[in-house]
Amino acid sequence: MADGGFVQALPPESTGEAPGRGRLKGRRILVVGGGQRVLDAATDPVGNGRAMSILFAREGASVAVADMNKASADETAAKIAAEGGKASAIVADISKPDDIPRMIAEAEKALGGLDGLVLNVGIGVGGLGLEGATPEDWDKVLGVNLRGPMLCCKAALPRLADGSPVVFISSIAGLIAGSRLPAYDASKAALGGLMRHVALEGSRRGIRANIVAPGLVDTPLGRLAMQGRPSRGRTPVPFGRQATGWEIANAALFLVSDESVYITAQTLAVDSGLTGIS
Repeated sequence: MADGGFVQALPPESTGEAPGRGRLKGRRILVVGGGQRVLDAATDPVGNGRAMSILFAREGASVAVADMNKASADETAAKIAAEGGKASAIVADISKPDDIPRMIAEAEKALGGLDGLVLNVGIGVGGLGLEGATPEDWDKVLGVNLRGPMLCCKAALPRLADGSPVVFISSIAGLIAGSRLPAYDASKAALGGLMRHVALEGSRRGIRANIVAPGLVDTPLGRLAMQGRPSRGRTPVPFGRQATGWEIANAALFLVSDESVYITAQTLAVDSGLTGIS
C-alpha cells in the first residue's frame, strides 16, 4: 500500500455485488478472453474477462465467452447460467488465425447476431529489457497482442450490427514505461493505433472503438506477474490498493453501453491515477 494511501470500504460495484440495471438488455456480446487463469483456485480473485462476461449478462446481454481454455470458458458460462443469464462458451486461440473466423461465426450463430465485441487478450513473455528480448518472444507477443485483435476486428466488423461497440482491454504499459518487457509495451502502445483505425472504419456505421487501459489489477494473472517481478507489488498506488477485476469490468460496461454512444477512438485509463498524477 502506498504511504498515506486513501482507504475506503469498497462499494458493491468494486466487489461484484451490485445488481444489474438492464443497461444491456437484448444485446449480444462476444468477449474474447472471457475465461481466466487459475493460480490458486481457493484464493483467486475474479479476472477481468470473467468479470466482464458476468457483468454484461447481469445487465441483460447474451454473452459468447471465448477462450483458448475450454474449462475456463465453460466455468464462466456456468456462472452466468447460475445467475439466470444467457451464455455460450467457445474455444478459440487467437494466436491461430484460422480460429478467428470460426469463433466469430460461432458467436454470431449462438447469439443470433452480434452487436458488441470485447477483446481481452494479452501475453507478456521473455527476459527483461532489450537485452532479454529475442525475435521469437517478440513475434509471439505481437502475434497475440496485436495481430490477434486485428484479425478479430477484420472478421467481426462486417458482421457487427450498426452502432455496435468494440472495446480493447489494453494496459497502461501502452501509455508509460514500466513493465520492462519491450514487446509487451510496444504491442499495447500499437493497440492504440489499431483501435483508432477500427474507429475510423466503423464510424460510417456508428460503430465505435475504444480502449480500457488497466493499471495494477488484483487478478490471477496479476498475481502471477508479481511472482516473476516482486517490485510490481511495491508500486506506489495513489488510492493505496490495486484495482479489482470488477472495476475494470465496470469501465468496459460503460463503453459497451449506450451511455458512451458519442465516445469513440478514446483510451480510458483505469489506474488510480498512476498515469496522471504519480
